[in-house]
Amino acid sequence: MADLSILYHDLLSSSSLDSLIVDTGRLLGCPVLVADVSFHVLGSYLPEGFHDEVFEAAIKRKEITYEVLSSFDWQMMTDKAGAIFSHVDDTPYIRRFSRLIFEGIKLGYLVFVDPKLSLKDVPVEDMRRIEAIIAKQLFCQERHDKLYGSNSEELLTRLLDGRFSGPSAFHAQAQTSPLSDFQSGKLVIIDLGLYHSKDFKDDTLKKELKQAYPKAEPFLYQDDVLLLLSEGDDDLVLDRLSARYGLRIVISDIFRDLYGIRRVYKALRKLKDHLLSHTSGSFTARFGQFRELMLLWRIMDRPELLDPRARILSVYDREHDSELCLTLYTYLCCHHSLQATCEKLFTHKNTVLYRLRKIRDDMGIDIDEPEEILSLALSCAVILLKEEHRDQLFVHGFSLA
Repeated sequence: MADLSILYHDLLSSSSLDSLIVDTGRLLGCPVLVADVSFHVLGSYLPEGFHDEVFEAAIKRKEITYEVLSSFDWQMMTDKAGAIFSHVDDTPYIRRFSRLIFEGIKLGYLVFVDPKLSLKDVPVEDMRRIEAIIAKQLFCQERHDKLYGSNSEELLTRLLDGRFSGPSAFHAQAQTSPLSDFQSGKLVIIDLGLYHSKDFKDDTLKKELKQAYPKAEPFLYQDDVLLLLSEGDDDLVLDRLSARYGLRIVISDIFRDLYGIRRVYKALRKLKDHLLSHTSGSFTARFGQFRELMLLWRIMDRPELLDPRARILSVYDREHDSELCLTLYTYLCCHHSLQATCEKLFTHKNTVLYRLRKIRDDMGIDIDEPEEILSLALSCAVILLKEEHRDQLFVHGFSLA
């Protein structure tokens, strides 16, 4: 019989799962993780020296594979302890899966890796006690979080992971955390790819960020540092830190609904990934500089929406190596000013006039009709972005490679 006293001590001394999961893994001598009913990993233990790519990938991804669990028949496949032993693709190690249930409420799953095939030898009653202890701790932790909230990092991580049932559930917990004071602000993503160290727990950068923004709590999320600034915070500090430490930083516009931060994060992350492939070295980019570009991304894959007249210009440009589409777009953006168009294009007045006459007379496009301006300008912009890769046209105050 296993000595469960250390697990009982963990249960009585804290409402957190972390120490309980670690002590369970050490007691049974195998890797273990706990996941909630949405398959998000809540905690794990990986013995030193043990490697299993599938298990480690689940920990890094912070979720277990739904397909594995969905294939189980919990009524027919379980052993005397109510567990299922099963192979998993791409790993030689057997898993032991069991459900965590407390007072009839299904709370999640307990997953062991069984490299020595020793878990079947653990007495049934011991395994049931272990599962009952972990289930109760999970229940207590969830109740604690709902009643008292948690720190900003935990709340924001859970929010970004999509682990709140809705805005009411999130705001109820946020009221008992420092996030209760949030009214408006900006989200910052800091890429550490060029930074001298990816250990963000206790280093110079973290200290400087906390010194510059005392009320913010920078934290790691999916290999980036995230920072939530208040509306009055000076984000110019980030320009200096970027240059000093070789950081790639993107900063959102001001937003007011904290529950909507997940959408803000996804847009920022998409922008950051785009910039990493179009720049070299460090940078600080603000979302507002790329708003037009990102708006065009949303309609770029809808060719049926394009004005067919702009498509005619595109075909002509491709066949004759001309720039009618660019000229028309620039002319419309310059409010039909010939001088401004020439200055934008760095092109002689006669050349621009020739192109505009060709668009009017040869293509039969009325470029002076107010009702047609938006359709033509948007369609030309999409073509210039998608087919000619002129991203820089739609970026302000930032140079792309």
